[in-house]
Amino acid sequence: MMTIEVLKSKIHRVTVTEANLNYVGSVTIDEDLLDAANIIEGEKVQIVNINNGERIETYAIKGERGRGQICLNGAAARKAAVGDVVIIISYAAMEFEEAKRFRPWVIFPDTATNRLVK
Repeated sequence: MMTIEVLKSKIHRVTVTEANLNYVGSVTIDEDLLDAANIIEGEKVQIVNINNGERIETYAIKGERGRGQICLNGAAARKAAVGDVVIIISYAAMEFEEAKRFRPWVIFPDTATNRLVK
């Protein structure tokens, strides 16, 4: 059986609020954004930096709900500066026919506040 990787979740255009080089690793994401994009803590994510073109892979950890926090931790902190705009993406492997029917969770928060637009 063939499986392919497809877009599962995308948080489109949020602003980096912190970069913490002295943390073990990961990206801290406001829990409201994680819920809306259907990303769970520990899930592998790709971060695409709009400002400098960097693309990195790490894992998601929960940030405090409602604060709009996007914090690159550890080595990832070298790939973005506070104020950079990023896209956070996760993928899922699924059977080819299932992938044709699958619809990803894509959210478009307010880039200035990193909060959900109602």
